[in-house]
Amino acid sequence: MGKTALFAGSFDPFTKGHHALVERALTMFDRIVIGIGTNSGKKCMFTTEERTNAIKKLFNNEERVEVMVYNSLTMDFAKEIGADVLLRGVRSTKDFEYEREIADINLRLGGIETVLLISEPEHASISSSIVRELITYGKDVSALLPQNKDK
Repeated sequence: MGKTALFAGSFDPFTKGHHALVERALTMFDRIVIGIGTNSGKKCMFTTEERTNAIKKLFNNEERVEVMVYNSLTMDFAKEIGADVLLRGVRSTKDFEYEREIADINLRLGGIETVLLISEPEHASISSSIVRELITYGKDVSALLPQNKDK
């Protein structure tokens, strides 16, 4: 089996930016696991089920992309599924410094490397909270949303 990358916790299926990151990661790795972490104390914009269904729909024809829900430390989950690296998206230079520190911690404490993928400039500031707010105000957000992959 080839290399597996885990995109854990931060994948947002409602924006083009993260979709583009996974598409890029598919050129580098044989398998991408999009991990949805569950945390009962954390309030999220979308339910775990909504996120899971949206991701599966987005990558419905890509057999190398899997969606899994986990309730543990990311490093433990990465070991459990045999991930070779963690994937993290970086949207700005401010994010980059934080993500570099997290990558260092993951390597020192968990022994797993992190690959930082930088979002394209046009996707840098788009998040699901912005999309949901625009929808609330009746704006057409179709240009911001990723399209289902057809083969």
